[in-house]
Amino acid sequence: MKAIWNGATIAESDDTVVVEGNHYFPPAALDRQYLRESDHTSVCPWKGTAGYFDVVVDGEVNQKAAWIYREPKDAAAQIRDHVAFWKGVDVTP
Repeated sequence: MKAIWNGATIAESDDTVVVEGNHYFPPAALDRQYLRESDHTSVCPWKGTAGYFDVVVDGEVNQKAAWIYREPKDAAAQIRDHVAFWKGVDVTP
């Protein structure tokens, strides 16, 4: 799987974890030069608190387009420190 936005490959892995239709990429699959930490968080009742990243490519910013569960609840332990994408980021094989 690849996560692409604005022509840049942000993540690529043959080992994503699919939860609720979203592909969660392992930490080693991320090209962190395109990820900027956001202070935004949200809470999922069964996964826990998610942190967010802005995706930044060639000076363009896609705010809160990636999220991560650093301390997920036990039911979502398999996605700890994995990153998923939305908001126009193309996730395809």
